[in-house]
Amino acid sequence: MNVAGALLLGFVAICLGSAAQAASPLLESVKQNPALAQSICAQLRQFNSQGLSATSPQAVSSIAQQRGLTPVDAEVLTTYVIGLHCPDVR
Repeated sequence: MNVAGALLLGFVAICLGSAAQAASPLLESVKQNPALAQSICAQLRQFNSQGLSATSPQAVSSIAQQRGLTPVDAEVLTTYVIGLHCPDVR
């Protein structure tokens, strides 16, 4: 894992705090379904190809709407997915 990946995972750990228990089913669903994680990675790469960061408000809002999540949950999810499945995404 590169430094950016380690930093992302650290960020996720810090952000989760007490929300980890509430978000764990969401994170587990991605952990148990690599195809879903890769689908999210593909969406995030598409944002990158448009010059947008995967954690930009537009990307987070889009993921939130598609997945029926709050913006905070979508941001946690995307950060988790990037850290574990697509560290090339920025």
